Amino acid sequence: MGQQRSVVRQLGLLDQLLPILVLVAMAGGILLGYYNTGIRVLWDQGEIEGVSIPIAVGLLVMMYPVLCKVRYEKLPEIFRYKGFLQQLLLSLVLNWIIGPALMTALAWATLPDLPAFRVGIIMVGLARCIAMVLIWNMLASGHSEFCAVLVAVNSVLQIFLYSPFAYIYIELLGGSDDVVNVSLVMILKSVAIFLGIPVVAGFLTRLIIRGMCGLRDWYDNKLMPVMGPLALVGLLFTIVVMFAAQGERVIDEIGNVCRVAVPLILYFGITFVSTFLIVKAIGMTYEVTVTQAFTTSSNNFELAIAVAVSTYGIDSQQALATTIGPLIEVPMLLGLVYVALWAQRFFVPGLKGLEHTDASEAEEMGDTKASRSNKVALEDVDADTATNTEAVKV
Repeated sequence: MGQQRSVVRQLGLLDQLLPILVLVAMAGGILLGYYNTGIRVLWDQGEIEGVSIPIAVGLLVMMYPVLCKVRYEKLPEIFRYKGFLQQLLLSLVLNWIIGPALMTALAWATLPDLPAFRVGIIMVGLARCIAMVLIWNMLASGHSEFCAVLVAVNSVLQIFLYSPFAYIYIELLGGSDDVVNVSLVMILKSVAIFLGIPVVAGFLTRLIIRGMCGLRDWYDNKLMPVMGPLALVGLLFTIVVMFAAQGERVIDEIGNVCRVAVPLILYFGITFVSTFLIVKAIGMTYEVTVTQAFTTSSNNFELAIAVAVSTYGIDSQQALATTIGPLIEVPMLLGLVYVALWAQRFFVPGLKGLEHTDASEAEEMGDTKASRSNKVALEDVDADTATNTEAVKV
């Protein structure tokens, strides 16, 4: 067993500097928004489904390089892996049963006297992640194809489940008298813009350059290393814009912001650690384990913000709470990336992952064993023949 490399050495230079760059981006964004109050008005003049255009652009730039790396040609194979259905079912339970219930419970436990902020936090918990999880999964060296499948499944379920879940958790359990009307069209637009566009762009880029043009080595070894940092640039730009947009309100309402941060910090920590331990206990590889952990603990803040703004207004406390969501999620999950890389040393090399039990591999192994058996049998026959021949000569 080789010596484990340090967490820092597993990352590139930009990845190593990312925590410092994120802190600088957060501080710079807050100061920019606080001392230049007109910047929020300027950015809010153009929106895409309740999300300002600069944030939308940052998200698309952030996700495009990640989705260019996904091996789409390998996706059909995942559905044939033994263990895939088990992991998919586990993901659905964690994302759609445990996650919303836990966020609602934490919101009630920590914000009993702040109903508007509580509703905003519940909205964040109902929106399962379809975007930033790809970044965290990439930084933590997770299973990119499995992550893409989980994101796709959550996107489809989100279209049909967000509205009824909003009724149950906000109107019935959230203590809100307001009716939350979430149209399927709104969710479809959010999924199409923040997931559909980068997926199509990434797929076509890989198909045209790597597939049709036959430039596989150049694509994998030249283009991808150059495009990789673009995802982190998009992440940093998005952070600056998000914090600048809410910089003034964050400082003016720092007390409420700190209180709203409590259930979010607890949620991200509990869901990540518990999911990580559960999947590891099942015996999955590090790549599958970390993918499950980040998929469960991440949220679709774009959708939560859009719903809060359309229902309660841009200046509402509910909208502010949903905006605080990514402000806490980004540094929290970035820290968990380093926790995951550190915990990688506790995984035994050679664990059976999703790929291990592919039917074709099993078939090939069976054929190989049969060939070896036949070869041994033939060798035995030859040996017996030689022995008999010698006996006859004698």
